[in-house]
Amino acid sequence: MMLNYLRQSIGRRLFLSLVFFSAIIIGSVYFLWDNPLSFPLSYSLIGVGLLLLIFIVILFNFVAWPLKKVVLQMKRLLTGRSYKNIYSNRIDEIGIIAQFFNKTTASIEEISGKLREQKRMSSELEIASSIQANILPSGNPKIPGLEIVAKLVPAAEVGGDSYDFIQKDNHTFFYIGDVTGHGAPAALVMMMVNTLLHTYAEIYDSTYDIIVNTNRQLKPRIKSAMFMTMLMMKWDHINEKLTYVGAGHEHILVFRAATGKLDSYVTGGVALGMVPDNSKLVKDQQIPLEKGDVVVLYTDGITEAKNDKGEMFELERLKEAVKRYAVQYGPEGIVHHIATEFSSYVGEMEQADDITLMIMQYTGK
Repeated sequence: MMLNYLRQSIGRRLFLSLVFFSAIIIGSVYFLWDNPLSFPLSYSLIGVGLLLLIFIVILFNFVAWPLKKVVLQMKRLLTGRSYKNIYSNRIDEIGIIAQFFNKTTASIEEISGKLREQKRMSSELEIASSIQANILPSGNPKIPGLEIVAKLVPAAEVGGDSYDFIQKDNHTFFYIGDVTGHGAPAALVMMMVNTLLHTYAEIYDSTYDIIVNTNRQLKPRIKSAMFMTMLMMKWDHINEKLTYVGAGHEHILVFRAATGKLDSYVTGGVALGMVPDNSKLVKDQQIPLEKGDVVVLYTDGITEAKNDKGEMFELERLKEAVKRYAVQYGPEGIVHHIATEFSSYVGEMEQADDITLMIMQYTGK
């Protein structure tokens, strides 16, 4: 126990060594004082010198040299050069310094690794964001009889909201969708769906067939917890007829220019990726339009956004905004003023979900 007590402190060992050598020297002096002729003075001085030399060697081996090795590795760390861990079974101050150095460098290496990983992920997210940006329409389409404006604001570098326009012969398909969550996983599902929709739009003229076949291909390729709500519409250029198929998405809001009233359509259906076969759960429906009517599509990033009091923007507030601005403005103005009102409502609150708003107006032939 006494040995362990001494091993815990350099000072204690040095003090004990100093006491030991001092006792020998004092004892020697006392002995020579009483027996001045027993040993020549030169022998006595040599003996004292040897004792001091032994003490210096002990001091160097136990303190100076180990401390020098620790300081050397610290200097290498501070100057950015390669360094080594310090292995020591000592439990005194030098052992503690060595352990502290090892733990500090391990933490630095861990942080450096995380920074490298974050840099790599950031680079990959930039690429994914670029790919997603190229998938989204670069502008608003020119569609006979309709004026359309759409805006999307992702909550992260990449998101799960999407919209697109697919023009084919005498009709145009357009959709708005929202994948569960946001970020990279949602963006991957979004890009898969976008590719499938474009592929099947080349094959089928029916919105119903496009949605059913897209779901059939999507379901086995994504996790069970992931799905995408969607609303896909078809505009017939010749007959000027608007039809849609809902897949568990938000309401369709239609402002009637003639009466100033706002109709709300439940889209119905079930989200893509929830069931293997949705053919009996979705259906093609029509929305009758008169000149000047405004159709509003949105994702829940708008209605579920909260202000600093935790209050959601909600559907009713969006409805009131549509009625207020649709009387005075076209799609561009409506989008602008709703966005302004929305920003004022949520204030400085961090955006929690992707936000998409699409507004179209029937302009007539």
